[in-house]
Amino acid sequence: MKELDIREIADLTGVTPSALRYYEKKELIKPIGRNGLRRQYNENVINKLQLIALGQAAGFSLDEIAMMFDTENKLALDRVQLLHRAKVIDGTIRKLQLLSRGLKHVACCTKKEHSECEEFQKIVLRGLRLLR
Repeated sequence: MKELDIREIADLTGVTPSALRYYEKKELIKPIGRNGLRRQYNENVINKLQLIALGQAAGFSLDEIAMMFDTENKLALDRVQLLHRAKVIDGTIRKLQLLSRGLKHVACCTKKEHSECEEFQKIVLRGLRLLR
């Protein structure tokens, strides 16, 4: 397996060296040694960084992501947790779609004053419920 230093990993992944050091502190990744002052990693750390980025995009904290790996650093996913997160994301998507439709209506509404528009009033009420 190819060895890469911290700068090469940062350049290949877009993850800053400071973030890489923080991930080490959180025990998400582990260097294999040093070359001078630079940390060295196996190239397979790139896959793990991609999984970390995916987990963060899905809204998982770094601590939650860390729990998705077993003691041998292999994926050990909690399927119930993943399904729950997917439901949360689906709910967020529905809210955003409603918000988008509302904004489009308001932008194209032909009423002189938005407060005169029944649909606008419904949108405002829906928006208030979404925020709760």
